[in-house]
Amino acid sequence: MIRHLVLFKLNEGVERDDPRAVAGAEAFFALGDQIEELHSWECGWNITDRPIAYDFAINSAVEDGDALKRYLEHPAHQAAAAQWREFATWVIADYDF
Repeated sequence: MIRHLVLFKLNEGVERDDPRAVAGAEAFFALGDQIEELHSWECGWNITDRPIAYDFAINSAVEDGDALKRYLEHPAHQAAAAQWREFATWVIADYDF
């Protein structure tokens, strides 16, 4: 299994209630039901106010590298990620577990 973690940081001046951020979060919330490669899917807004914290997180799992590739190329994932490119930056970690 591969764990796929993504942490998003909203760009300067962008707040969680920005319509773009709201739509981007909704797009990611829906992915768990749209992509069969996902064995697990969790995402949500950060609940702490620590200055080093990121704003939104995704924690998911797929079977293997091929499944990760299919997930990343899935049109619903591509559409959701494209929205976030407009207002955030992110870091990613993928690891076997």
